[in-house]
Amino acid sequence: MKLYIYTVIAFILLSFSACNLDEAPVATADRDAIFGSAGGMELYANSFYDNLPGTDTGIFAIDNTSDYVARNGVGDYLVPNALNPITSSGWGWDELRNINYFIENAETSEVEEKDHYIGLARFFRALFYFDKVKRFGDVPWIDRTIDVNDSTSLNAPRDSRFDVMENVLEDLNYAIENITLTTDPSCTRITRNVARAYKTRICLYEASFRKYHTGYGQQGTAGVWYQEVIDEANNINGFTLHEAADKERSYREIFITPAPFADETILAVALDPSLQVFSSANRRFISPTYGDRPSLTRRFVNTYLKLDGTPFTADAGYETTTFREEVKDRDLRLKQTIRLGDYHRTENGVPVIAPPSLSQSYTGYQPIKWCYDERFPYDDESRNDNAHIVMRWGEVLLNKAEALAELGKMNDAEWAATIGALRARAGITGPSLTTMPTEADPYLVDYYLGKFTDPVLLEVMRERAVEMTFEGLRPDDLRRWHIGELFEEASMNGIYVPELGEQDLNGDGIMDVCFYQGNRPEPSNSSVVMIDVSPDSSSGRRRLSEGTHGELIYNPGERQWEDRKYLYPIPQSDLEQNPGLGQNPDWE
Repeated sequence: MKLYIYTVIAFILLSFSACNLDEAPVATADRDAIFGSAGGMELYANSFYDNLPGTDTGIFAIDNTSDYVARNGVGDYLVPNALNPITSSGWGWDELRNINYFIENAETSEVEEKDHYIGLARFFRALFYFDKVKRFGDVPWIDRTIDVNDSTSLNAPRDSRFDVMENVLEDLNYAIENITLTTDPSCTRITRNVARAYKTRICLYEASFRKYHTGYGQQGTAGVWYQEVIDEANNINGFTLHEAADKERSYREIFITPAPFADETILAVALDPSLQVFSSANRRFISPTYGDRPSLTRRFVNTYLKLDGTPFTADAGYETTTFREEVKDRDLRLKQTIRLGDYHRTENGVPVIAPPSLSQSYTGYQPIKWCYDERFPYDDESRNDNAHIVMRWGEVLLNKAEALAELGKMNDAEWAATIGALRARAGITGPSLTTMPTEADPYLVDYYLGKFTDPVLLEVMRERAVEMTFEGLRPDDLRRWHIGELFEEASMNGIYVPELGEQDLNGDGIMDVCFYQGNRPEPSNSSVVMIDVSPDSSSGRRRLSEGTHGELIYNPGERQWEDRKYLYPIPQSDLEQNPGLGQNPDWE
């Protein structure tokens, strides 16, 4: 099969235009042509890939609604009273009918390779249901196409999310057992290792959901799911952490290459300029007028360790350290995630010094992780062709480390092979690479609202946040850990500003930004960004925490968290079609 490119597949075998469970697929090609040969099954199975994450907004935009990102405005998820049964969405089943139709027909096929293709279908069914359970909780488990006259099934109530997740695990195990492809140099095809890696992600979510959402009374079953994470991670082989000749590029270059690095990448969606298939990464991170303009918060940046492996927040006076000083001698992932003072870009191939721009970044911590360094055409047009990394070995190590910590099975050897390995790639030295912590970092305890105090687990959480920034996992992490309060309470704070006036962010003697109140002064050069920090806490404004000095504080608008938001409401239109579904708690 040729390299999979994430685009609309030209050869359409089946058409699915319905939105209701009773509208079964209508064949537009003879069944025998599809299920009578491996080639036919392969062509059909290609349609399942359309269920992987889209690339324009990208998984890199998911974290914009999280605790460590300051963004333009507030997403509908957090806007007060914006989410309700009328505005809710996501209760769609077209993809499932496509998958179930394939499985039903493939099971009766005489094609020798049919189990492989059924494995692919069941893998995608597992992903479909995982997303539905995360969003809605209880959902109807449907493993067959439903006849239009089957009123019992069409009006059935939802099944327990816990029962559905047991079925998801069965589908994943079937996929792992039957998918014949183990490796793929292009990193774009579903292999046995892809299914294994996804199993570690899904089982970790389910384990922590059962442990921390105590109202369901499922805490006693969490351990089995944590153990599944460990066992499956141990079954994955052939991957390692990517290392570049220049250690200061090892981490970031994974995300700015058109062809995925197969040493670490487990699954990617490849883009293709010849087919006009791009993403908008540069525009969404850099443009001052396009998208969310996401920036990291200072409260989160403070969690990056120093190169010697000690916490930055253990240093006296860290609270008033200016940007130019605070970023020195830190975890090398920091300078590969945001612009530091020595960051250089190119404009039409000409190198230019590019410290963080406060006209683009609300906090001063301006992301570069997914962005090309060349300005044209990427900043102004959606032309990024760097591969969309969906799953990589670094995440598997973190999934395993968290499960080990939760079960109390972490030891120094496992620590060194997981957390230590990730930190070593990031240039960190010292005992934190090989020795588990014995005391909880008080900064992390406070960051996570005092709900986590185990020193090993807290350090795993630190590492997970730093390593996986802008990879689309953070909102799910907050929900599964049952700390949704951080969606609302997390500080949208930025760099420390010692005084009003012009500031040199990179020490080159050229002023980069001017903070002022009242009348706008004349800048010393045309590149100075002028930021009005007059005392004003209204939406969209920036101010200084101490009046004329302090942390830059940004107000994106009112954010509201309610525990009912751990689950979306069932959309009103779907509930009217089938009242037997029932509504989720507190959404009536």
